[in-house]
Amino acid sequence: MNEVSEANKISTKLHEIVEMRHLNESTFVVKLEKNNLEFQAGQHINVGPANSIHTREYSIYSGENDDFLEILVKEVSDGFISPVLKKQRPGNMLVVEEPVGYFSLPRKSNPGEKLLFIASGTGISPFHSFIKSNPGLDFTILHGIRDNSEKYDSDFYSSSRYIACTSRQKSDNSYFGRVTNYLEENPVLSNTRCYLCGNSSMIHDVYDILESQGVSSEMIHAEVYF
Repeated sequence: MNEVSEANKISTKLHEIVEMRHLNESTFVVKLEKNNLEFQAGQHINVGPANSIHTREYSIYSGENDDFLEILVKEVSDGFISPVLKKQRPGNMLVVEEPVGYFSLPRKSNPGEKLLFIASGTGISPFHSFIKSNPGLDFTILHGIRDNSEKYDSDFYSSSRYIACTSRQKSDNSYFGRVTNYLEENPVLSNTRCYLCGNSSMIHDVYDILESQGVSSEMIHAEVYF
């Protein structure tokens, strides 16, 4: 066996599904056996059915120290992977490739540094992993969603730290408007380290707003989902 084939053999493993947890009609959490897989919060893995040649990238939703592996999935009706994943059941096997990516917290954080996590939709996934993996972070999370059904596991976050920005539904416990509207009304301090994850248009617009408010590019980190 040549080196390339051997590397592929090592980097791809089958993981058994432990639980399928549905958050709304289209979004669900797949809980898998960890199989000693090591990762850094913020990394992503390629996942797909065991009998398929197709995989898709998903940020890891679970914490580094959890004894299981989780991904947060939103079904895309014409997608190759998400509709198939939605039909999976506990006991089924999924292909999981080795974690990759550099969207992560600094190895050595500055004491007292404030963190701002800005997500759209399932872009909240790496932030969920950040927070589970690093108790005691001084963070605020802005979650851009359409309505309250997309507040994925919002009870996990302290209510003083999680701000849902809903674009299509007014409610007493959410900000009505996009994350860009919220940021324009609530300027960010220049010494805040900002992480952006979600669709490219949100990231582009938020990046411009943050820079206009005096946040340097060195303090802005981004992961584009779609």
